[in-house]
Amino acid sequence: MKKIIVFVLSFSLLFCTPMSVCAGQMLVDDENIKAKSVVLLDMDSREVLYAKNENEELSPASVTKIMSLLLIMQALDNGKISLDDKVVASKDAVAMGGSQIWLEVGEEMTVDELLKAVVIASANDACTALGELVGGSGVGFVKMMNDEVRNLGLKHTNFENCTGLDDDVKAHYSSAYDLALIACEVMKYEQVTQYTTVWLDSLREGKTELNNTNKLVNTYEGITGLKTGTTSNAGFCICATASRNDMNLVAVVLGSNTSQDRFDTAAYLLDMGFANYKSVSLELDNEQIKDIRVNNGTTKCIKPVYSSDEKITISNDNSELTYNYNIPKSVNAPIKKGDVLASVEVCCGDELVKTINLYSPQDVDRITFRQIFLRLLKKI
Repeated sequence: MKKIIVFVLSFSLLFCTPMSVCAGQMLVDDENIKAKSVVLLDMDSREVLYAKNENEELSPASVTKIMSLLLIMQALDNGKISLDDKVVASKDAVAMGGSQIWLEVGEEMTVDELLKAVVIASANDACTALGELVGGSGVGFVKMMNDEVRNLGLKHTNFENCTGLDDDVKAHYSSAYDLALIACEVMKYEQVTQYTTVWLDSLREGKTELNNTNKLVNTYEGITGLKTGTTSNAGFCICATASRNDMNLVAVVLGSNTSQDRFDTAAYLLDMGFANYKSVSLELDNEQIKDIRVNNGTTKCIKPVYSSDEKITISNDNSELTYNYNIPKSVNAPIKKGDVLASVEVCCGDELVKTINLYSPQDVDRITFRQIFLRLLKKI
């Protein structure tokens, strides 16, 4: 009898379609997952579509550089540095091993040129030079990296350098899931794709050729980035991002045995994601979001707000979304800007798939006796 039951269950699985995000992660052919750890994530909704050992702490090799890239993009965005700034190569930068563009001590390159070298060719010397510029020193930049780890709430990541070189490290690690979350932050900067989608480029007036280490850039439809990594400790790794039909996915693959395995696994995961899921913008009815009375507040009523770019990921064959509005008639002062005042439940069929919080757009102080007295005087 047990053999019959096992046979029936095994047979039925052959005809199962990928499960929706609200029901669980999609079904894949394990033979196509050639890595120690992987994750497939929708970058907009942050929904995990598939995961295997996604929280295992492993050496990320040069995929480390996506955190370095994030901090560099932040520095560009806030005006701390510019693409035209000249960077002088230090002795420490020049001493980096592994992939490099062979900087010489005292050699000058712009931030733009060094970014090309980091993203396209995974140059460790260029990455170190940029890290020293942004962080004031190599040590300062690594501190910034780990500060950002805490800021993002990453639980399985710690960095000892900005390059991913792991021969002499003691606690340099990350997880597929954490790296996917870092990638989501990096890809918020549209400028990044000016580097990550380049197949061939050059520096030093054409004397130094740059060939993208991410071979998917030349072969995968919709690829937008992001970074490969390889060391003897880490194996072959990749963080691959791609966009199709208004859907943005990231696949992180750690610990593959061969370079081709990492590319095949990433491409397979991305294909499965695009084939079976869609990213849907939430369409709330503003007429359902009523003003809320504020008890004992300096403001009599307040209308909650929400993020208009919220998305969720659902299976292609899922039913339409429905919305349940939970708006209280009143709240008590005081209220701080950003406080949660109400919520909307988003359902897919009979299943709750997301709860959207509605927030206060302003501070509302509790009314004082003096203010009440002054209001009464005005009425009189």
